[in-house]
Amino acid sequence: MERLEALRKLNTEGAAPRKAGVMALFYPKEDMQTHLLLILRNTYPGVHSNQVGFPGGKHEESDKDLLHTALRETEEEVGVPATQVTVIRKLSELYIPPSNFEVHPYIGLYHEARPFKVDQTEVAALVEVSLNEFMDDSIVRNKIMTTSYASSIAVPAFILNGYTVWGATAMMLSEIKELFKQSL
Repeated sequence: MERLEALRKLNTEGAAPRKAGVMALFYPKEDMQTHLLLILRNTYPGVHSNQVGFPGGKHEESDKDLLHTALRETEEEVGVPATQVTVIRKLSELYIPPSNFEVHPYIGLYHEARPFKVDQTEVAALVEVSLNEFMDDSIVRNKIMTTSYASSIAVPAFILNGYTVWGATAMMLSEIKELFKQSL
């Protein structure tokens, strides 16, 4: 609640956010267990440097829509051909104040996963999370963080493979997890 209140106080009028598309990609590993792919972004000058998120990025003029953006960026960053992703659904879009991006997330399936081809200029590491781990409620914790809009604020975070995933990515993960729980 504290974080929502801080976000409400932000003046976003006239922000004209940039658009981005990201892909929550589920796929089978060798053991035939379902996994979710996240990436650790490289270190660079910018607010999302060295953060864990979904493959994806900024909408380009040549993209026909934001789904195309998510698929193109996923192919560029981790080598998954857009033609091999079955898009399940769109999730709720999110506005990210520090970078002034409106992110449009999608859930996709990569049925016959082949080794990923990582673009090392953008991706420092793959974070492959088993569906069993993802659905375990013990991985969600409150962490005290300093954000661009608040200092020492409690934020919900996922602890995945030793990484703390918070912010917009954690919000998207929460939505996915809730959708899965509703379908069980």
